[in-house]
Amino acid sequence: MTQIFPVERLQNIRTPFYYYNTNILRQTLDAINTETQKYAGYHVHYAVKANANPKVLSIIREYGLGIDCVSGGEIQQVLQAGFPADQIVFAGVGKSDWEIELGLDNDIFCFNVESIPELQVINQIAAAKGKVATVCFRINPDVGAHTHANITTGLAENKFGIAMDDMETVIRLAQSLPNVVYKGLHFHIGSQILQMDDFAALALRVNQLQDRLEAEGIQTDIINVGGGLGIDYADPLAHPIPNFSEYFATYHRLLKIRPHQTVHFELGRAVVGQCGSLITRVNYVKQGSVKQFAIVDAGMTDLIRPALYDAHHKIYNITSDQPEEIYDVVGPICESSDVFDKDIPLNRTQRGDLLAILSAGAYGEIMASRYNCRPFPLGYLSEEI
Repeated sequence: MTQIFPVERLQNIRTPFYYYNTNILRQTLDAINTETQKYAGYHVHYAVKANANPKVLSIIREYGLGIDCVSGGEIQQVLQAGFPADQIVFAGVGKSDWEIELGLDNDIFCFNVESIPELQVINQIAAAKGKVATVCFRINPDVGAHTHANITTGLAENKFGIAMDDMETVIRLAQSLPNVVYKGLHFHIGSQILQMDDFAALALRVNQLQDRLEAEGIQTDIINVGGGLGIDYADPLAHPIPNFSEYFATYHRLLKIRPHQTVHFELGRAVVGQCGSLITRVNYVKQGSVKQFAIVDAGMTDLIRPALYDAHHKIYNITSDQPEEIYDVVGPICESSDVFDKDIPLNRTQRGDLLAILSAGAYGEIMASRYNCRPFPLGYLSEEI
């Protein structure tokens, strides 16, 4: 573990905190660019909801990725980080007026629209500003994904997107409005997807919908297939880089792209998930009647995924080389769900040891809360420690 984590330097930082391995982040970004450069017209937008740490964003910006935002706050964050406005895609099912105004004022690349009422509001606000908004429509392709129910988003009926049966109607409406211009289709079937068959099914559905539009004489310039590519939570040390090669190749093989079209992706977890670890200190080791508990100073306020999704992150004691024992790793929050994992092997653990909770670069720091009046965890880059 000392080869991965600079333990002596980490010891001097107040826990809990996020540690971002910039070597892994840069290797991941290199892999993305290497794969997308194989295919003409492929563009990746980083889904900033996964991690908006300014120092992480500054590295992502260096590699030329665009941005996928789902709130006005995210737009403000990435503009402050130096991302060009004309590379920002603004998605989200419930955009407020001020958020739409922010996008229009900065001439962002496009709005991913999820309902007819939203389209009408964008047109009204754009008209008041003398602007024309570029829009893509998020279509529910009714493609299920092999992932957790809470992060499956592509089924026929949920709060996201527009039904396939309404696709032509909403596009015709957009074409009739003076202050919006229809450019493309947007899809997103879910998150933490590891089976390429799910992406293959989406590609085939997109082909069907494109054929329908062409039969109606509707030209589509942008195909945005969203993101969803997962990471290896079970063995992150062996597989720090997601399978970008097969991911992009699946779309290239199956998606029937017209010569004038560009293909857009919105990857978040796959970009930053494996570069981040939550570092926490053991406050107490408590021996129960049956179980042994490692009680740490991080809690569900710092990393909510285990409590929210029953997610499993690999945990290592990075300061002990003693034989392994079995522990439940739990936090200090006054909730019974404040558990990071149960019955896991750790090198023999004692008060003061540092534990690293891996694969926490996505939906970790960004989802932190101040429940129990706890301070937010800070984030540090490996190159600055």
